[in-house]
Amino acid sequence: MYSSSTAAGNRLYVYEVVGLSQNGNTDSLDYSIRQSGSVFFTVPYSRMNQEMRRISRLGGKIVSIKPLNGIAPVQISADRSPAPQVIAEPPKVQEKTPAKAMTQAKEKTEIPVNLYRPNNPFIGKCIENYSLVGEGGIGIVQHLTFDLSAGNLHYLEGQSIGIIPPGTDANGKPHKLRLYSIASTRHGDKLDDKTVSLCVRQLEYQHPETNETVYGVCSTYLCNLEVGADVAITGPVGKEMLLPEDEDATIIMMATGTGIAPFRAFLWRMFKEQHEDYKFKGLAWLIFGVPKTANILYKEELEKIAAEFPDNFRLTYAISREQQNSEGGRMYIQHRVAENADEIWNLLQKPNTHAYMCGLKGMEDGIDQALSGAAAKNGAEWSAYQKQLKKEHRWHVETY
Repeated sequence: MYSSSTAAGNRLYVYEVVGLSQNGNTDSLDYSIRQSGSVFFTVPYSRMNQEMRRISRLGGKIVSIKPLNGIAPVQISADRSPAPQVIAEPPKVQEKTPAKAMTQAKEKTEIPVNLYRPNNPFIGKCIENYSLVGEGGIGIVQHLTFDLSAGNLHYLEGQSIGIIPPGTDANGKPHKLRLYSIASTRHGDKLDDKTVSLCVRQLEYQHPETNETVYGVCSTYLCNLEVGADVAITGPVGKEMLLPEDEDATIIMMATGTGIAPFRAFLWRMFKEQHEDYKFKGLAWLIFGVPKTANILYKEELEKIAAEFPDNFRLTYAISREQQNSEGGRMYIQHRVAENADEIWNLLQKPNTHAYMCGLKGMEDGIDQALSGAAAKNGAEWSAYQKQLKKEHRWHVETY
């Protein structure tokens, strides 16, 4: 069946770009920069917005966009990057569809969902796989980055992708996909809109009957994936953990272990990347629970952000095997929340405060108990107030 949307997606356009110069950034482009100052290259309809953003970040200016088949060119404004009016066939009919760039934070951002499904996954390529656990740390946790340039897989901070491990299960059926929270911003770690990154811990546990050590199928596959290997990816999925578009919001993040993944994406977008249309001016507070200092994932980068943006970012650790709570026991994330419960409660009274929780499911009850005391001091019942926060889409939970 040949649909109009398929036809649109298959159309090709020729961009004429000026203002690019040969440098370290443009060396990665798959075309050379001509001395005349103009560069012409072909772009599929499905990647038009991505290429516009990439060209803009590289300092280029698009002066014309023409369909490859020679139909009338798209008109480009002289003073800014284009929001093209796509000319559909036949030429007499015009579809005025201004581009909705994924970077627009002040307008309603389109949420991509299930661009690739299990029966037809996107095949990406691993370009990075390195350890995140320091010497003396517990377990194996890897940071992986996949190249997406061969397709149209794009996403937002707070979403997840599915990974389908190769091979079959004990019944001879293909392995089912596993979902992983995305650890990179929508622009990817390379800032070229062509990658996605994950933070993966190898699952390891003792079999309750045989006492044998069992390793997770997908997590073991990913932690041992070689650079250059293909990987089957589905998604993206998820609307629960999205970052609000309000630049003045208060964002409270509570994470354990690899639950840091979506919050890394949040913080990189807030503080590490530079955006014309998103300048975070609010407060971001990360409460991060780990067993040892060596298990603080992305420690150096987190502490650098805290040092550079002391008025906008707070970093609080709960290191269970190295710190003690007020009762002399191990310091878990719920104890840090309890220590700061009154302040967290007061922040939650602001209508633009959002609280996020990601990590082990066992953290939920302890955090609820900690905040129940603060709510009671103010004549409120935490469970009822929490329901109201959820109704207002200000209490976000993703635990496993």
